Amino acid sequence: MLFTDLGLSESILRAINEEGYTSPTPIQEKSIPAVLKGGDLLAAAQTGTGKTAGFTLPILQRLSDSAKPSSGKRQLRVLILTPTRELAAQVQESVVTYGKYTGLKSTVIFGGVGANPQIKAIAAGLDILVATPGRLLDLMSQNCVSLSAIEILVLDEADRMLDMGFLRDIKKILAVLPKQRQNLLFSATFSSEIKALADSLLNSPALIEVARSNSTNEAIAQLIHPVDRTQKHPLLAHLIKSNQWKQVLVFTRTKHGANKLVLQLEKDNITAMAIHGNKSQGARTKALADFKDSKITVLVATDIAARGIDIDQLPHVVNYDLPNVSEDYVHRIGRTGRAGSNGVAVSLVCVDEHEMLRDIEKLIKQKLPQEVIPGFEPDPNAVAQPIQLRSQQHQQNRKPRPSNNGGGSGASKPAAKRSSQPKRSFSR
Repeated sequence: MLFTDLGLSESILRAINEEGYTSPTPIQEKSIPAVLKGGDLLAAAQTGTGKTAGFTLPILQRLSDSAKPSSGKRQLRVLILTPTRELAAQVQESVVTYGKYTGLKSTVIFGGVGANPQIKAIAAGLDILVATPGRLLDLMSQNCVSLSAIEILVLDEADRMLDMGFLRDIKKILAVLPKQRQNLLFSATFSSEIKALADSLLNSPALIEVARSNSTNEAIAQLIHPVDRTQKHPLLAHLIKSNQWKQVLVFTRTKHGANKLVLQLEKDNITAMAIHGNKSQGARTKALADFKDSKITVLVATDIAARGIDIDQLPHVVNYDLPNVSEDYVHRIGRTGRAGSNGVAVSLVCVDEHEMLRDIEKLIKQKLPQEVIPGFEPDPNAVAQPIQLRSQQHQQNRKPRPSNNGGGSGASKPAAKRSSQPKRSFSR
């Protein structure tokens, strides 16, 4: 199937063609017609499947088909909620890229940066608003944004929004929206919490499930390197140098661990920067931009900070620490092996993490291959030390959150321009 078969306008097809794409991904092939029909949608799609374009393209089409009179100020007609700043910026980039010939106006709002430019953009008149829940509620409380004319609501990565404690904020936003509207809910999982949210929000939704939440991309080569906990950093440096890796996304369990690893890598003359919630907005934006532009070799990230990172043809992902939550393993390694490209996901596993590894293998229903690197053989007599099983972030999310929290962990700079060579599908 081609994009030209999906009922999209010439202006949208022109923008898609300029990005070098001709064929939709499976989630796009199913979701675009469903959204164009105007009904509610519940879709399960992992990161990297192209779900962002799966809703932005038909939304742009629907707004173009029902364009309002040019006289008077534009009314906000579409609200897209995302859990993190990175994802919000990514979604806005998709809206701008594929809507550039439609004449539609959009902006993105999130915390961690000044609100005045965001307020001015809203006041100028918009068709589409991309937002994190906390900043949206903040501006709503200041009467800076009206949701009275919303026709389409999107909850993107709804599972992560619930994980991050945004349910109360979401309910506050839903309470002021028009009752008659189209609702689109995208989630990586169909957990009981997501099903409950869908039951309360959606009206006879179309159901799309592209891949099981516990499946991993066959284009990703997965490998475990057993190692002692004190040898993880030397092993990582060895892998990067001996294999001449040029772009590596590394996951750590904690913010402190991310900062410490960056310092250690820099001593090994390996360029690295960290991205996590304690970094300033400017530092997060610069780190992500430099990594996308290959100015640094390693980007060290925590799980929340990495949500929404979209990097074309990222070759390597390393789990420096295994995640506390098994499902996060799938999200992490899904950063590579996108849009038909191959990727490598390596996990450095010490004795403390053997139980976590078993849980991950049980979830993905496969035994991961293991390779001991010569010179880094783990001590067979090492004794496991306890690991905090619930992250501090998760514990904080169990408490009521202040409504003016911006949500998420840092905005991304628009990705570098893609190659003009034609591609069969795309991953936004």
